[in-house]
Amino acid sequence: MSQINKLKILNDPIYGFITIPNPFIYDLVQHPYFQRLRRISQMGLSYLVYPGAHHTRFHHALGCMHMMQKTIEVLRFKGISISVDEEKALEIAILLHDIGHGPFSHAMEHSIVEDVNHEAISLLFMNKLNQDFNGELSLAIQIFKGQYPRKFMLQLISSQLDMDRMDYLKRDSFYSGVAEGNINSDRLIQMMTVVDDTLVIEEKGIYSVEKFLMARRLMYWQVYLHKTSLAAELILTKALKRAKELTQKGIILPCSEPLLYFMQNKVELDTFDNDTLDKFAQLDDFDIVSALKSWQNHDDFILSTLSKMIINRDLLKIKINTEKYTKEEAAGYIAAFAQLNTISIQEASYFVFKGKIKNQAYSKDAEPIQILKKDKTIKDVVEVSDQLNLKALSKPVTKYYICFPKQLVEN
Repeated sequence: MSQINKLKILNDPIYGFITIPNPFIYDLVQHPYFQRLRRISQMGLSYLVYPGAHHTRFHHALGCMHMMQKTIEVLRFKGISISVDEEKALEIAILLHDIGHGPFSHAMEHSIVEDVNHEAISLLFMNKLNQDFNGELSLAIQIFKGQYPRKFMLQLISSQLDMDRMDYLKRDSFYSGVAEGNINSDRLIQMMTVVDDTLVIEEKGIYSVEKFLMARRLMYWQVYLHKTSLAAELILTKALKRAKELTQKGIILPCSEPLLYFMQNKVELDTFDNDTLDKFAQLDDFDIVSALKSWQNHDDFILSTLSKMIINRDLLKIKINTEKYTKEEAAGYIAAFAQLNTISIQEASYFVFKGKIKNQAYSKDAEPIQILKKDKTIKDVVEVSDQLNLKALSKPVTKYYICFPKQLVEN
């Protein structure tokens, strides 16, 4: 029997040293399902705008686990009872919360696996790992699904102030170089406590919460919904849809076997069996980039043009406005592009499309961020805050976009 030291220390550019807390977590990190996250970009195609944004879901998952370790330590210090089994389950659940992400994070959800979101695939991975590890993930899965009676444990994993958001804001801010997203996660964690099994923030931490919500709003408009990365993701989605369309007509495209499987089959949640899961586990960013490089030279005008756009960062023009773009405006661009390239209206519509984006830094309809006041009453952060802008942050802001080829402006 090999004597591997499983209590590893990892060096993280954000937090310094991260420790693998127990041998079981080490085994999960070493599993091929988890190692795949090294090959999944955390911020999709944002590196086309922010050249440093090449960090991965692997970085993020380990960062979230580190935050969870610190939070458990703080809560125990404040007298909150968390058993060894619960601690392990919380670390497992947060470590695996994003394991279901496909290549380039969100692009796959809208193209190749059309009706299955990454949260559902994460749960499928967790259930499969639970079989492989003889039920050791059962409690983690129970917490992840919100079926465990201690509500605050789910809030640590998925809420408006969870470990996931706290890590990705700090990490994405660091790697993109957008300083506005940097938050004081240490102070937020120090201010956490639990009342009646609900996660609350002590009143003196309110300014850190306000900063957190403001950072989230700025990161969404400046980074996650940046018009260039939005255009790139939409083009990638269109390229994958076109590739799937051609494949289903019997045209075999050069690509990896796992990618071919998803292009040849309609994958829905009820048919997502263990074989499909294993195929999905072999898919990563490299499959997509490799395919796009091959497809640049394909005979199909749509596929080759869209692929070149991503590979060479020669993207569609995108305009964003507070008013909706009309069908007539889109139709005009489509007709002009069809005439310019001698293609059909249907083919040209792959290059002109419109839609909307929405940003809401804080939702009053979702479970609120609760503030524990000095008089022991608990109130929604918006009611306690003296910042008028916090009320503004809880209103959804919708913007509208239209994408079209640059040549239509240049000619």
